[in-house]
Amino acid sequence: MTDRRRFLVSAASAVAGLSASPALLNVRGAGEGDPFGGFTLGLQSYTYRNFGLESALRHIKELGLHSVELSKGHAPLTAEEGQIKALLRLCKEYDITPRVWGVQHFSKDHDANRKSFEFGKALGLQMLSASPEPDAFDSLDKLCEEYKIAIGIHPHGPVGGGKLDRWYSAELIMAAVKSHHPLIGTCLDTGHLIRSAQLGKNLDPAEQIRIMGDRNFGLHLKDHDNEHKVDVPFGKGKLDVLSVLQALRAVKFKGVINIEYEAHPEDPTPDVRECLATFKECVKKLN
Repeated sequence: MTDRRRFLVSAASAVAGLSASPALLNVRGAGEGDPFGGFTLGLQSYTYRNFGLESALRHIKELGLHSVELSKGHAPLTAEEGQIKALLRLCKEYDITPRVWGVQHFSKDHDANRKSFEFGKALGLQMLSASPEPDAFDSLDKLCEEYKIAIGIHPHGPVGGGKLDRWYSAELIMAAVKSHHPLIGTCLDTGHLIRSAQLGKNLDPAEQIRIMGDRNFGLHLKDHDNEHKVDVPFGKGKLDVLSVLQALRAVKFKGVINIEYEAHPEDPTPDVRECLATFKECVKKLN
């Protein structure tokens, strides 16, 4: 009976996938033995920004991950079909699926915005992580509807000069998007939310997730040590991974979690492995 139920669930998901937006589907199931607890877990390739694309993909595969958010450094925006096919072939060779790309700037320039969505469509993406101008939303409404690709607004926390990023909190993002297309929401970054305390904004990542509700389309999962102003393995800064996962479960998160680690760009793998181990331990507690 258990096997039969799993088969029926898989079949139903496959049929739904023919008509539903990829941004609304969780590709990885929550079956027994899933170390990620039903979440789709990948890596932001910016973690390996000092490496070429193929080397970055090799490292991601060696970590046991099969999903990636491609940074613009590894995947520059292009309409060249040959370059896109070569990128997809390389991802397939390493058994890694590109699901997200960014972080991309958007403005009221509809034609320029469309190029990013065309690129996303060609790569088969479910979300573009984004830093839009306030005047971009009318254009994004139309493009999200046309392409069924989500926009995840990404908060950057402190941006220098004693200032915070325009989109530093879920409250600000929700106020901006609540009257717009339902595929416009967030790709929150737990590290940048933590960093905002440096400028007096104490933001709880789990609460920020709850504020966004079903407009959470992605998440950059990272921990940060505000005293030394550096990323650290999960649990060594202010990040409570278990509370974040509980919040994601509470809002029925169907997006993609991407670990992002900005310290030690010359060799981030040991610390990323530590992050992965902590994530898996928290999944056990969550279940």
